[in-house]
Amino acid sequence: MDLSTTYKSSRSFGFNLNSTTCKCVILLVTALFFRALLLAAYPRYGLIEEMSLELIRTPSSLWLDSSFGIRKDRFLEVPQIIWGLNNQKIAFARACLTARTLNRTLLMPSLSASLFYKEVDRLQPISFDKVFQFEKFNSLCNGFVRLGRYSELTNQTEVYDLQKGSGRKWTVERDFDQLRQSGKNPIDDYEVIRIIGKNPFLWHDHWSVKEYAKVFECLVLVDEILKEADKVVAKIREKGREARTKANGAELENSSTQPIPYVAVHMRIEIDWMIHCKKVEQRSSINQICSSKEEIMNRVGKIPGLGIPTVAYLAVADSLLNDSSILEGWNTNLLPFEKTKLGVDEIYEKHSYLIKSAIDYEVCLRADVFVGNSYSTFSSLIALDRTQKMIRMGISESCGTDDIRWPTYAYNILGESEGPQRWMTNMSDSSLGAISYGSNHISCSSV
Repeated sequence: MDLSTTYKSSRSFGFNLNSTTCKCVILLVTALFFRALLLAAYPRYGLIEEMSLELIRTPSSLWLDSSFGIRKDRFLEVPQIIWGLNNQKIAFARACLTARTLNRTLLMPSLSASLFYKEVDRLQPISFDKVFQFEKFNSLCNGFVRLGRYSELTNQTEVYDLQKGSGRKWTVERDFDQLRQSGKNPIDDYEVIRIIGKNPFLWHDHWSVKEYAKVFECLVLVDEILKEADKVVAKIREKGREARTKANGAELENSSTQPIPYVAVHMRIEIDWMIHCKKVEQRSSINQICSSKEEIMNRVGKIPGLGIPTVAYLAVADSLLNDSSILEGWNTNLLPFEKTKLGVDEIYEKHSYLIKSAIDYEVCLRADVFVGNSYSTFSSLIALDRTQKMIRMGISESCGTDDIRWPTYAYNILGESEGPQRWMTNMSDSSLGAISYGSNHISCSSV
């Protein structure tokens, strides 16, 4: 063997290895040097690192690596979502946040077109994408939650059935522990985790109002429903313009092209609601849940800043109503209209209960002033939506001023000047309890 040749080869190999190692060391030292400069110049850089570490301890991001988004090869399946429109929206959001926690795509669930609480066999399933825009949802919620179709599955037999616990012994802690264990192997190896048991609305809540609000922002009604709402809103504003023209003369028609404002009142005086709220009042010793027709009319009439006259659209479940006199007794500055008087019955009659509710929700959401009941999920979600609109405009509270967009009131709670209480959703709440089940602790501030 030529030792000199071997020696030369070894030297040559050693030189290349040392050169690469040196480069790596220099790069590492440079990176550490610049990091030290950042920490010195920008102390918040260190806080960001701490916040990142803290984030992985929170339920919603415990296993989610946000740099890669939601996994597209792991899925979560949930039971059919039931009850009223807004109970279904909350249940859907809770299912989305559960999937996010597991870093899984939520398989598009079935909603319920009919309203039955106990007769499960009478539920009419309706696909999510018949009510809300599927692609729009994924676009708006990109990187936060993801909705998938069953056609995306590669092996429909690879399913793990996860039984949700129930009863008093099934605590929030036990529920979260089950969720945590489901994010680990061997369960996480399954392509699909199928949760079986109760409706997602009844699952324990592990997420904040802001996290739910993010999901709700991604829910956009399909064009067919939005167009139906357009027709109803146009009819309301038309009635308002006619009334103001009559009261003020032709000058109004010629001088203004602005939409005529209207008030939407979610009147909870139906038979089923009155039975329910009376029981809740007795059980909780609270007398600010039920409101009579007279109390609603009196308080709504005292809202400051309303023009004369102003149309009041009464959003009420007509089929459950046991009082045909809801149009009588209103303050003279308010012109009450419900579906029949407005002439929009035919728009609603051709649709299922769920779609009717969705149209009414959109009509109330667009109102210049909305008045509802703080113990109603329907009213509470509209208040949340309108609070979000105000926050985007830089408004965090509606206290002490009449000149703001999207004001919301709760008629079941007495406010200023014997009118309804101003209402903004508390966006700092750690759970959705106040919205899901109602509260009399509301204010004119979102913080």
